[in-house]
Amino acid sequence: MTKAGTSAVADPSPPAVRLPGRRGVEFALLAVAVLLPVYGYCAVGLARSGTVPPGAAGYGAGLAVLALCAHLAVRLRAPYADPLLLPIAVLLNGLGLVLIYRLDLETPHDKAAPAQLVWSALGVALFTAAVLLLRDHRMLQRYTYVSMVAALVLLALPILFPAVNGARIWIRIAGFSIQPGEFAKVLLAVFFAGYLAGNRHALTYTGRRLWGFKRFELPTGRVLGPIVAIWLLSVGVLVLERDLGTSLLFFGLFVVLLYVATGRTGWIAVGLLLAVAGAVAVGRLEPHVHSRVEDWLHPFASIEAGHGAGQLAQSLFAFAAGGMLGTGLGIGNSVLIGFAVKSDFILATAGEELGLAGLTALFLLYGLLVERGYRTGLALRDPFGRLLATGLASIVALQVFVIAGGVTGLIPLTGMAMPFLAQGGSSVVTNWIIVALLIRMSDSARGQDIRGRAAGRRARARALGGVSDQGPEVPRVPQVPRSPREARDP
Repeated sequence: MTKAGTSAVADPSPPAVRLPGRRGVEFALLAVAVLLPVYGYCAVGLARSGTVPPGAAGYGAGLAVLALCAHLAVRLRAPYADPLLLPIAVLLNGLGLVLIYRLDLETPHDKAAPAQLVWSALGVALFTAAVLLLRDHRMLQRYTYVSMVAALVLLALPILFPAVNGARIWIRIAGFSIQPGEFAKVLLAVFFAGYLAGNRHALTYTGRRLWGFKRFELPTGRVLGPIVAIWLLSVGVLVLERDLGTSLLFFGLFVVLLYVATGRTGWIAVGLLLAVAGAVAVGRLEPHVHSRVEDWLHPFASIEAGHGAGQLAQSLFAFAAGGMLGTGLGIGNSVLIGFAVKSDFILATAGEELGLAGLTALFLLYGLLVERGYRTGLALRDPFGRLLATGLASIVALQVFVIAGGVTGLIPLTGMAMPFLAQGGSSVVTNWIIVALLIRMSDSARGQDIRGRAAGRRARARALGGVSDQGPEVPRVPQVPRSPREARDP
């Protein structure tokens, strides 16, 4: 026993603050995201021929390599990024490849899975480059007006090329084709976010009251005019190209970001009214759109006329045949839909062969991807990042709603590609870029929060125990006088 007064009991030093990056969680989820598509690939082969496809190992290895490269880039440059974004993207992309491969078995003369795999690899490569090279998302705000000019150029280019299936949205040169509107939507999101972030105070606190309404004021024309002009120009070009799906997406993006920037709920009401008015006008005046509206209102009219089922009718039959649990991968007749079965209507194949349960799981994955994007926007402190994250997540949400609503008969068909799932090289590359930007912004948001909490813990530790910046200092505990009996004990 130590002598009285010669020693003091010291409190243990405060534990070191650990900064959780959650990359281990991301890696585990990526393993699941790779194994599920490989299982689906094998299930298609077993259902069609009774044997595992010979390319199953190569497909699984290729998808695993792409996922690992993306994961290493995130681990290196974005250690605090949201751990769910990358696994969700890999899983959706892998399932899309499985569905396209399954439909290729019905159309041996038109195989799309190999090309889609190449586009997916290019998308992951651009994802990796964006995560490695873009150190701060706020750098994009410097290119607000450059993004606007580039987006308008990309939107106008397809006018110079012939129409495909009634719409001028493609650029085809020597057998190579891209859809510039897919890239333009990301550039317009950057422009809207940059412009609204720079003028948010003028948009919110200045303006004129609309027809005496106290709770709704229009910003001044000098502030609101430029962004409205760019939006009208982009939508006008898309109407000329008969790309109504993308024009609806741009309109929704514009209204959502304007609401987020100003906080005025009146913009939602105005946006809905304008959307309805524009849809009615275009649906009546434009023959191509009018025919789609008629098909939406009367999906079984061609059957009653003796001409057989159209695309929408076949899509509804596919959903009905799937039931709750589906017919099983590789066992279905969605190929009867026709030429757009791998692009616009690929969701019908998922509904028929995976059933309502599988379709619900897909929608939950999309919903989770959008929710993480919105959460990133809420966590960011800079206005530009908040608007950009919200805009990118809204692009995915609007696109899923427009496509799912079209193939299920909720709204007229618009001819867009389901993110990650449908055939379309431009679409899959663009969606990988969107995920890369969300990962970069989520890293900034979570990094700020983690570092702030760590600084708060260090400050509290210094206040309570005298901890310096160089390390913990062990405080001395005041000596307590012992009783005479305790002093006599050896």
